[in-house]
Formats: sequence, structure tokens, C-alpha cells
Amino acid sequence: MLALGLVLNTLGIGLFCWAIFALAVYALPFFVALSIGMTAFQSGAGLIGALLLGTAGGALTLVFGQVAVAISRSLALRTAIATAFAVPAAVAGYHLVFALSQIGVPSLAWRDVFACLGAVCIGVTSWKRLIVLAETRPFKSGRVVENPS
Repeated sequence: MLALGLVLNTLGIGLFCWAIFALAVYALPFFVALSIGMTAFQSGAGLIGALLLGTAGGALTLVFGQVAVAISRSLALRTAIATAFAVPAAVAGYHLVFALSQIGVPSLAWRDVFACLGAVCIGVTSWKRLIVLAETRPFKSGRVVENPS
């Protein structure tokens, strides 16, 4: 029974870590959606209207960010957009790792060290996932070559 518990705990922690790194790209769209939804709710849009506006705002943020990175030829612009997505992911990663480290780390200094390492890892992962989608490819002509030699 103990072995089964250890295996299931390991699988659960692994699944949780995978979810953290997979969802890190969506931190900025989530923050935008939450801000738009709360603003819409406070201005009297109602619960359904706030949910719809928040969801649309978050989805548009994600789509425009990915399209802008994919279309842009400027490395500086790609880096700026990817950094705009990575900073909220790093902040969310810091708070997540800090909260989880309270379970087993009694020292506040070590919790901060682990939280900073987690923020860096999650921020870099988010930045890398967004920037990898926009690899530079040579522009290829659509013409067919009739007589290749």
C-alpha cells in the first residue's frame, strides 16, 4: 500500500508540474481576461456579460500576441512581445512556488530562493514556448520550376 501511495504521489506531482509549465504561456491572457471581466462586472455588465467580455479579451490577447510574434521579422519586437508574456508567467510562478514551498521548507530565506528559481524557470519556459513558434524561415517563392537542372 505504501508503494502505491508513493507512485501515485509521484505521478500527481509530475502532472502538477507539467500543468504549471504548460499553462505558463497563458498567464498574461488570464490576467487581461480577469481585469476586463472585473471591470465589466463593476460597471454593471452582469455576470454573464463580464464572463463573455473577459473570455473574449483573454482570447484576443493570446491570438494577437502569437500572431504578432509569428508575423514580425524584427527580433527586438519578438523579444519584447515574448517578454510581455513571460513576465506575468514569472510572477505567477514565483507565487506558486512560494506557496508550495511553505509545505515543506521552514526557512523564509530558502522559500524565497526556491520561489525565485521557480519564477526564472517558469518565465524562461513561457518565453521559450512563445518564441519557438516564430522561427525565422526563408521566404520561398510559390513558382514551379519547369526544367530543374
